[in-house]
Amino acid sequence: MASIGKIARRTFLIGSAALVGGVAFGVYKVKQDAPNPLVTANGESTLNPFILINADGVTIITPRAEMGQGIQTTLAALVAEEMDLNWDDVRVMHGPPAQAYYNSALLGVALPYHIYADSEFMTGVRDNLGQVGKLLNLQVTGGSSSSRDGYTRMREAGATARETLKLAAAKRWDVDVSTLTTENGHVIAADGEKLSYIDLAADAAQIDPPSVDLRAKSEWTKLGTPMPRTDMVAKSTGTATYATDVPLEGAKFATVRFNPARSGMVSFDASAALEMDGVDNVLDLGDGIAVVASNTWLAFQAAEMVEIAWEAASYPATSDAMRDAITASLSSEPNSTTRDDGDVDAAIDGTEITAGYSVPWLAHATMEPMTTTALYANDALTIWSGAQAPILMQEKCAAVVGLTPEQVTVNTMYMGGGFGRRTESDAAVQAAQIAKQYPDTPIKLTWTREEDMRHDFYRPAAAASFRGVVKDGEAVLLHGKIAAPSVTHQSTFRMVGQVPPGPDRAHVEGAADQPYGIENFRLTGHLTDLDVPIGFWRSVSASFNGFFFDTFIDEMANAAGADPLKFRLNLAAKEHAASAAVIAKVGEMANWTGQTPDGVGRGIGFTYSFGTPVAEIVEVVDEDGAIRINKCWIACDVGTALDPSIIEAQMISGAIYGMSAAAQGEISFVDGAADQWNFPDYDALRMHNTPDFEVAILETGHAIGGAGEPGTPPSMPALGNALFDLTGTRATSLPLIKTFNLIL
Repeated sequence: MASIGKIARRTFLIGSAALVGGVAFGVYKVKQDAPNPLVTANGESTLNPFILINADGVTIITPRAEMGQGIQTTLAALVAEEMDLNWDDVRVMHGPPAQAYYNSALLGVALPYHIYADSEFMTGVRDNLGQVGKLLNLQVTGGSSSSRDGYTRMREAGATARETLKLAAAKRWDVDVSTLTTENGHVIAADGEKLSYIDLAADAAQIDPPSVDLRAKSEWTKLGTPMPRTDMVAKSTGTATYATDVPLEGAKFATVRFNPARSGMVSFDASAALEMDGVDNVLDLGDGIAVVASNTWLAFQAAEMVEIAWEAASYPATSDAMRDAITASLSSEPNSTTRDDGDVDAAIDGTEITAGYSVPWLAHATMEPMTTTALYANDALTIWSGAQAPILMQEKCAAVVGLTPEQVTVNTMYMGGGFGRRTESDAAVQAAQIAKQYPDTPIKLTWTREEDMRHDFYRPAAAASFRGVVKDGEAVLLHGKIAAPSVTHQSTFRMVGQVPPGPDRAHVEGAADQPYGIENFRLTGHLTDLDVPIGFWRSVSASFNGFFFDTFIDEMANAAGADPLKFRLNLAAKEHAASAAVIAKVGEMANWTGQTPDGVGRGIGFTYSFGTPVAEIVEVVDEDGAIRINKCWIACDVGTALDPSIIEAQMISGAIYGMSAAAQGEISFVDGAADQWNFPDYDALRMHNTPDFEVAILETGHAIGGAGEPGTPPSMPALGNALFDLTGTRATSLPLIKTFNLIL
């Protein structure tokens, strides 16, 4: 894809050497045309980014990556709904690195003010700001933004294609276009005669597409209902293609070793590894080594045979020392004060409560370790990798091998989990480095699980202190401080070489932006300067702020002698009706009475994050001194539920991810290196200890909220609050296994 063209606005585009020829449809409505990502061949024109029609049928090119969250199904349904496609005939393909696939929703949340309080006008302002993502080449799958990003663009592409195909049919039949309808990939005349979209595609490509209106929600037949997932059959039959599944003849297999203390390399001795049959070479990557061999397992074994002298860590060597540094930051000048209502310094009558909390470092622990296949040939590089940020991967791989980005092709594969980890390009860059030294030979790079755990970009450890006052059963003052290293600063600097200006608002998300009507309410963010590599982890800062903030709300309710659910409901009702509604709904689902029998504990958790309020109730039971997580009820409001089955799955998945972390997740450091190497050291909830779930989806908002991440933050305090209800012991630090005898 070395050629870059321009998409002519309101022009249909024909053909593609990269996609085996065809006709693509859709209007790309932005103020300035984006570069077209696809090459041309003789007799062909360039493609529109979203829809391809060729002899094989319709392919929907999705701008977001599939990592198990079902987004490609939802994006395809947005097109299919407007285009009247037969769902069984729909095929999906991820788009290449291209400005055309920028995420139009991510930047909108960077605006100040509380998203929950947005009017329709303010939602429009955020959406308009999101268009700046095009100028930044912000092709990113993350932030629970994909549905909001694709909601209008993908439907417009489908609707414009439909109407233009009708115009082509009207011209061929010499009839009025108003007499024509569409169904299952065909244009249908009044007398019942049909023409397939395939037959009409070339004619339609010559027609200037008309302006279109999108269908009302009341007319939907696919959106709003559970759709069979486009990746279901391949993943169920083992035929889905991941980065290691690319069939390339003559491939060599590689793995890497880097400093467990995340610093440099002094020297290495590879003599023992090189004596092993089938080991091709041990390469010096500067701050680590790569082993190239005849198979992956042999590469793993040989890598362990290399004797390496490492530099010491540049950060404190132990978890305790790191925790001390983070806690000390609570006394530093705040980086942000994004919530400052009333006067938290005033003398206010009532009962005062104070509390401190801490959480550990966490790994992403994706089931698929970091993996990339790379081929360097003819002064070009081709990458097959799981990529949440393909343009960034393209640029970084190009730089390391001395090519231009246009000389690098990135094929975004299915991912065996992402959770934010695959916004990073480290494994792809390593594969590119190795491939450069093996021209014309495919390199399949796979990290060991141990390398994956020790070289994650972790969710940071964090600490918090809170002071509150309750009076007459209600919260009248809340002052919180949050301290941790900045994910935004470190990740953004690593990705683009600079730190965003101004306060780090993301650092306090899940706390400062909660929709509670508390008259005196201040929340400050304090940043800790630690070099431990950190990155975006599912729900990012809301993952720890949700635990801090909601646990303290529970403590305030207890101090006020109030029912925990009603206490939250009263606070939310003053500020945000949708949040109050999910709190009320989850109570109704669980038949909440505020009373539990002996041996049973229930706790509620609530967090507003990624545009979606989520309330969860967790029930735990005492089984002869061991505590089992028994049931979890979840209520959420996503504004518009495009696919209820996928939203339900994501809410459950998010809760399991969060409860796994809360119950037992911890990365601890010894001599600067992570002490957890594999799943026996860093486990998750399994079939035998995962609770039963019940999910309710509300749709009252005027904007689409996220689904992939909002289920995680409230699950952690809900579990902790349930354990308090059962035992009377308040968990102020995680993981909970250190305080309670959980069945894990």
